[in-house]
Amino acid sequence: MTESRIVLYYKFAPIKDPEAVKLWQRTLCEQLGLTGRIIISEHGINGTVGGEMAAVKRYVKQTKSYTPFRGTEFKWSEGGAESFPRLSVKVRPELVAFGVPDQVKVNDDGVIGGGEHLKPEEVHELVETKKREGVEVTFFDGRNAMEAQIGKFRDAVVPDTETTRDFITELDSGKYDHLKDQPVVTYCTGGIRCEVLSALMKDRGFEEVYQIDGGIVRYGETYGDSGYWEGELYVFDGRMNTRFSEDAKTIGECVNCSAATSSFYNCLDRGCSNLQLYCEDCKHIPETVRCSKCEARLAANPNDPNQGVLDKVRRP
Repeated sequence: MTESRIVLYYKFAPIKDPEAVKLWQRTLCEQLGLTGRIIISEHGINGTVGGEMAAVKRYVKQTKSYTPFRGTEFKWSEGGAESFPRLSVKVRPELVAFGVPDQVKVNDDGVIGGGEHLKPEEVHELVETKKREGVEVTFFDGRNAMEAQIGKFRDAVVPDTETTRDFITELDSGKYDHLKDQPVVTYCTGGIRCEVLSALMKDRGFEEVYQIDGGIVRYGETYGDSGYWEGELYVFDGRMNTRFSEDAKTIGECVNCSAATSSFYNCLDRGCSNLQLYCEDCKHIPETVRCSKCEARLAANPNDPNQGVLDKVRRP
């Protein structure tokens, strides 16, 4: 059997012609038989692609040969082309859709004004050092709140976000102002969201902001489930979630019966992409096939012909 792998990566660097880079990346992936998602903007590149090991290695080598992408760090994980339904290569105003492209500035060294990068070992050093000083370090989740339902850093602050754009409203709301003079460690899946989030936080007066170099992925590779991380990691491919070890806790709860679970299932209503947690016993109960928002809309408009149409195959 041919060995396959997935690589996750990003690189913040000025790109003069994103459309040309898009065409090159699409052609390269098609020639190598890779699938996945790649976003290119004037700020750089962000991608997750999978395929046969040899093809992925060739992709990595050729992508790093492009001057702005030299030094890009690729994170390898289990999986392959089958983890993605197709290849998607797009040009966007931002690599991460915070909705404020004009507030993000990059140079050849990356995002300008972002938080200090900490390797996983340095995260522990920071926590212990601050503890001796009588200061508590706050972990700040840089992902959508849904992702934190199955895994997060212990006692982390999880902002009320459904999309990345919600972070701007959250930061400007004042609810986290008490953290502005305290050490804050931002974290996200692979690190890219925190590159921008930490810069936006510093722009808004947060004085001591850090980010985990390589994100949760690198932290989990280093400490597994013996550090500050608890639960499983939500991932944006066919796997849906991954564990760092057999000792991983299951902290997610079924929305129907509160049983422990890490399995997300999509709402079956047409046009809805909401995911909710269900256990094995509840995932096929008719009353649970819609998410709470669609149930509320249906209750408010029971005669709307466009409401409550179940036309999708439920996927884990």
